[in-house]
Amino acid sequence: MLTYCTRCVMPDTKPDLQLDDDGVCNACRSYEQRTDVDWDARRDELLTVLTKYRRSDGGNWDCIVPVSGGKDSTYQVVRMLQLGLNPLCVTSSTCDLAPLGRANIENLKRLGVDHVEMSPNPLVRAKLNRIGLTQVGDISWPEHVGIFTIPVRAAVQFSVPLIVWGENSQNEYGGPAAAAGNNVLNRRWLEEFGGLLGMRVSDLIGHEGLEARQLIPYTYPTDDELAAVGVTGLFLGHYLPWDGLANNLIAQANGFRSYGSVVEGSLVNYENLDNHQTGIHDYFKFLKFGFGRATDQACLHIRRGRLTRQDGLEAVRRLDGRFPHSYLGNSLEDILEPLELTTDEFVRLCDQFTNKKIFKRDVSGALVKDRNGNMTKINYDNE
Repeated sequence: MLTYCTRCVMPDTKPDLQLDDDGVCNACRSYEQRTDVDWDARRDELLTVLTKYRRSDGGNWDCIVPVSGGKDSTYQVVRMLQLGLNPLCVTSSTCDLAPLGRANIENLKRLGVDHVEMSPNPLVRAKLNRIGLTQVGDISWPEHVGIFTIPVRAAVQFSVPLIVWGENSQNEYGGPAAAAGNNVLNRRWLEEFGGLLGMRVSDLIGHEGLEARQLIPYTYPTDDELAAVGVTGLFLGHYLPWDGLANNLIAQANGFRSYGSVVEGSLVNYENLDNHQTGIHDYFKFLKFGFGRATDQACLHIRRGRLTRQDGLEAVRRLDGRFPHSYLGNSLEDILEPLELTTDEFVRLCDQFTNKKIFKRDVSGALVKDRNGNMTKINYDNE
């Protein structure tokens, strides 16, 4: 049986999620503590930090802002410009960029910033997508590594010490207390929580013919290189109230475009619009841990009082964990083609990574699936 947070709808199968004696998860407790935050004081702290790194001589950029073109990175850029900073925006190209994702990157540039986009070798990246999917059940492994490594490499290359990240995901979604309470993103945080999932890039050398020189975008600078520039980072969400819906409204007011309908596996139409592979990533999370994107979003809105817990449960049951026949207009077959995987091979991988303890099975022990390939969890709430 799955045990769920009594306040939101997150199951205890989420890695690093902790339920207290009242059955409330650490992510809900973390949000609860925000009511005690003096946000005016936090903003003053932010201004003090930014003043330290602002280049009064105009000889270099003031900070690096990692951007995907999504609502949150658009919001980050808007805030930095409002505070008078001159940021260098850095994009690690997504693995299977959707047209709407490209349009939003171009919009971000039109806000009036310098922008650098790193596009890793697509043939190497396809191998890494396949390795990530087959070895750890995460097609997005190279993307989740690159969004951290490439901005750090840019900070070293361009001698810009300060990197301004968005939210601390360990805080917003639940994670180890030491990570959630840390407002500075350092090398240790990157290596532990930056998407490596137990795989080290060095371990991939020789796998499918991969060479070290092909993996440069996925490796961090050395400690000496980081120290020479003094690279550090901060989470903007520590200093300013962080809310995805509010970020979206601000982003849309500055040209960000949302999708024409609710995104597959989601409650909303304004998140995860850049990568066709995201549907597969979210589906495997559901298979392994019993929750997907809709659960993540429902929990955020429940904590903010926009959804009742019951409404969240009903939405999750209806939308979460649907088999990813398509995503953002691309079919599963087209998404798998660069990875040289067939749909039959994909289904076998799905079954391989499914946590069979949390899904219904028939008398023979086989997973019960409907005609669309969807499965049903053994329970959707505490019973």
